[in-house]
Amino acid sequence: MEHLEVASGLDDHDCQLGGAGEEVTATDIPSGARSVRRFLRGLALCITLAIAATWLSEHYAMPAILIALLLGLALNFAALDKRAHAGLDLAAQGGLRAGIVLIGLQITLSQIAEIGLAPFLALLAIMTFSFASGVLCARISGQSTNAGVLAGGATAVCGASAALALYSIIGKDRISQAQFALTLLCVALASAAAMTIYPIIAAQLALDDRAAGFLIGAAVHDVAQAIGGGYSYSDAAGAEATIIKLTRVALLAPIVLLVSLWLGGSHQRGEGSRLRQLAPPWFILGFLGLAIVNSLAPVPPLVSQTASAVTKVLLLLAVTATALRSRTDLIQQLGWRAAIPVAGATLASLVSAVVFTLLIMR
Repeated sequence: MEHLEVASGLDDHDCQLGGAGEEVTATDIPSGARSVRRFLRGLALCITLAIAATWLSEHYAMPAILIALLLGLALNFAALDKRAHAGLDLAAQGGLRAGIVLIGLQITLSQIAEIGLAPFLALLAIMTFSFASGVLCARISGQSTNAGVLAGGATAVCGASAALALYSIIGKDRISQAQFALTLLCVALASAAAMTIYPIIAAQLALDDRAAGFLIGAAVHDVAQAIGGGYSYSDAAGAEATIIKLTRVALLAPIVLLVSLWLGGSHQRGEGSRLRQLAPPWFILGFLGLAIVNSLAPVPPLVSQTASAVTKVLLLLAVTATALRSRTDLIQQLGWRAAIPVAGATLASLVSAVVFTLLIMR
């Protein structure tokens, strides 16, 4: 009889003779149990590191995503076991896409309308300038356009969440796992620094609460750091930063759609239906659908809060899984030039946000 393979989640020891002298075979274990078991090693590894990252974040006031990235990179040798790969891939891909869908429950069209036409157009200009700077800096530093799109999109929209969404469109065949992990790390570091530095810049410019909130919400990458930076300035600035940042998050869907049309899906090059190439990713459709539902009939606060908590968990697991699957030796081989797209896009985001804040918010 044929034994279960190691990749199924059982090792040779698991396939020893039973008590009656009979071999334990693949047919002796329900297919459903085998299907679930193959994910357990990777998921357990991700969950353990995510819990550790959360604990460290709460006790040392550092972003959980940044800590999860560092822990995953430091312990990536644990992912050398191929039996963990199925669970890691599930967290990095399935968890990510489900998390992006749930973000739609945090967005309403009325939030976008609240900021006014001039600030909204300024926000679009800042995001466009940031995105273009990421692409331009990638080309100047000898990186691929795809690396620039990833860095520019993450900087322009919502940090790690946008990077994860864009990576699912760009695909592993166009940009290496090492480059992706380095981009995530640079974005997380930039967000952590910005949460402290940008409120100081706003104070030095003598901005009022609304203007400071606009600056911080428009320039800080990740959602949690943008909101935290705003509230560190004042409660009013925090409320304004939240609205501005959520508006950027709402624009994730159109940006991913545009990138998908520009580059094509990661498995859509060459032959294939033109109609299929134009089809948006299912998780973006889900994001838009929930955002529209929430705009027409807002969900109860308990549902929204639960969805927000689940989203944070899923994205944290996705980042952890990505770090675990990344090879630090390849990241080191990329060199300092590979960080230039994120650095350039971050600087462009800050400078353009300061300029527009002084022009329209004072």
